[in-house]
Amino acid sequence: MHQHIEWDEPGSASVIDYFKKHPDHNGQPDPGDIISARYQGAMVRVKVEAYREDDAVSIGEVAAIIDSHGKRHQSHNKLEVGHIVRVPDDKRAMETPPKEN
Repeated sequence: MHQHIEWDEPGSASVIDYFKKHPDHNGQPDPGDIISARYQGAMVRVKVEAYREDDAVSIGEVAAIIDSHGKRHQSHNKLEVGHIVRVPDDKRAMETPPKEN
């Protein structure tokens, strides 16, 4: 069973928008790939275990939760490293560098 997460909108860091502008690249993740999404202001890295092409969703294990300053956490609200989650393609986000202090 997976942990249901309400992902943040990726905004200008949208992976979908990137691949619309770069159609020569393959936007579909493969098992073992690391994808990113945002959850309540944190960057979440997910190791893909499966991709469901019919509904454009990646299923995988949370590998890292990183705050806006680059600090890693084991949990953030109801999400924890190790949880299995579903990440729709429209919620995937490009990585952003941490904010400078």
